Amino acid sequence: MIGENFYTRITIRVLFMVVTIFLAAYFFTKTEYLFVIILLAVVIVQTISLVKYIDSTNRKIAYFFNAIKNEDFTLKFPDQKNVTSFKELNKSINRLNSLIQEVHIKKQEQEQYYLEILKQAQIGVLTHNDKGHILFVNPRVEQLLNYTPLNHIKQLKKVDNNLYELFEEMKPFERKVFQLTNERETVQLAIKSTEINVDKQLLRLITVQDIKSELEEKETDSWIKLIRVLTHEIMNTVAPITSISESILNYFKVGDDTTTVENFDQTKLDNTAKGLGVIKDQGKDLMNFVQSYRSFLSVPKPDKKIILVKELLERIKMLAIQEAGFNKDACTITNHHPELELFADEKQLSQVLLNLCKNAIQAMATTANAQLHIESGMSSEGYKFITIKDNGPGIPQDVLDQIFVPFFTTKEQGTGIGLSLSKQIMQLHGGSLNVYSIPNKETVFRLVF
Repeated sequence: MIGENFYTRITIRVLFMVVTIFLAAYFFTKTEYLFVIILLAVVIVQTISLVKYIDSTNRKIAYFFNAIKNEDFTLKFPDQKNVTSFKELNKSINRLNSLIQEVHIKKQEQEQYYLEILKQAQIGVLTHNDKGHILFVNPRVEQLLNYTPLNHIKQLKKVDNNLYELFEEMKPFERKVFQLTNERETVQLAIKSTEINVDKQLLRLITVQDIKSELEEKETDSWIKLIRVLTHEIMNTVAPITSISESILNYFKVGDDTTTVENFDQTKLDNTAKGLGVIKDQGKDLMNFVQSYRSFLSVPKPDKKIILVKELLERIKMLAIQEAGFNKDACTITNHHPELELFADEKQLSQVLLNLCKNAIQAMATTANAQLHIESGMSSEGYKFITIKDNGPGIPQDVLDQIFVPFFTTKEQGTGIGLSLSKQIMQLHGGSLNVYSIPNKETVFRLVF
């Protein structure tokens, strides 16, 4: 039908407008201005009607996109019209609508899938915005903190005020360990912070993990290593004492009876004196070992003050290069931040640095072109650091895992408490002491504050 045909309707509307304009022109020549005004008004109405009719397609597309924006996929346009152009347009819109609906459903399924994984995860996951509003939290977080529901990080004050302050002060990519005690249990939480950008909104993503079992396992392993070292040292000291004591005792016994003076000659007397001297030395060594153990257990609390790192390292260098046989020019210092300061116990920190430098120098005793390099600065994460680097033979991997175990040593005259004591001092300062080594290339000890 003509009324159903888009192009026919446009043609008829244009013809009516042309006829109306001609009539207006005719009446204008006849000075019939009233008819001219009426006809011009009709032309204006016809023009507006034509524009609306042509613009109906644009309105239809706009209506379609608004529906998509509001996630309304129920919109359908009739695709059985006789007008071919409208028919194809409606079919295309309906096809696109179905495709977007399918993608939307798949996205929802995928979100539900990941959400279910996060719900079942043994690691707590929490996101909040810059105002502290919690946008997502999985059940593991609420379980670890023993608090539900969590809607704002200020609610953490009810769990533990220190935990709330930790959340407030944490920087992106920072990792903290927090001990939380409630009426049920005490848990060790490893808390890590990351920033993510979602829909142009910066969010803080925080993961919370219970590491109590891992710490207990590591603690047990440390105790086993310590007991093994203690047993080894004590047995090495006590075994000669037992053996020599038994030998001396035989000089004074004949069977179950005590020997007489006549059976005791000068040789036995000399051997007895020598044996007692060895027992004395072994006993003294054992006392020194116990004393070193006591010193390890009784490190005083750091007496902190502001220290200029540059001056501290210069003093350490002057002390370290006094080691016999070491080339004084082989020790260099690099201060990336010459005004870098530390709030630390200068005496304890000097003890750590001097111990590390002496260890490095002793390790390079047989190294050609030995080099000791001390470096200070700040990491990209904002941590202050000092590193001690040497190009000696390095530390074997099987030894690297044990060098911080108290009383473990590879030196013949070493006590085995230097590195473990250094690590303990760094922990008392809230820092850490790490090491990595490439055999026959470099060994680096890194103090992080």
